[in-house]
Amino acid sequence: MNDSTNNPVTARRILTDPVHLLAFGFGTGLAPKAPGTVGSLPGVLLAWLTLPLAFEWRIMIAAGLIAAGIWICGESARRIGVHDHPGIVWDEIAGMYVTLLVAPPQIALWALAFGLFRLFDIWKPWPIRDLDHRLAGGTGIMLDDLVAALYAAVLLAFWGHFIG
Repeated sequence: MNDSTNNPVTARRILTDPVHLLAFGFGTGLAPKAPGTVGSLPGVLLAWLTLPLAFEWRIMIAAGLIAAGIWICGESARRIGVHDHPGIVWDEIAGMYVTLLVAPPQIALWALAFGLFRLFDIWKPWPIRDLDHRLAGGTGIMLDDLVAALYAAVLLAFWGHFIG
């Protein structure tokens, strides 16, 4: 795996640098195929581990993931020299966590939430694609995934209201 400056993005480099370790989702972003999908899994785990907490605490965790992610993703991208490198998955972790805030803790609904979030993150309907291309740095890296999470969360909320 190389970046645009022919500076190798090695597993050793990622796993030994705390910024890259976080940005690359504790190594999940190093997956050879579908790093964004694999990188979303820590968000599912974190959501599951924080289920016993009051909703207000889970909102604060989401806000912390987002705020930290702006710096973490931006700094990792700057060090690698590639805006939104496919291995940078902190934004997927945060987006998945935000999506699961509205999903009842049922395996079928969490699977639906996962699928919807990944669909919108990959498909990038308007304005996600524009955000992805127009905003630089950590804000741009994070914002497109947060809008994908919002789309998925809205569909989940409609599902719960009208079908569930």
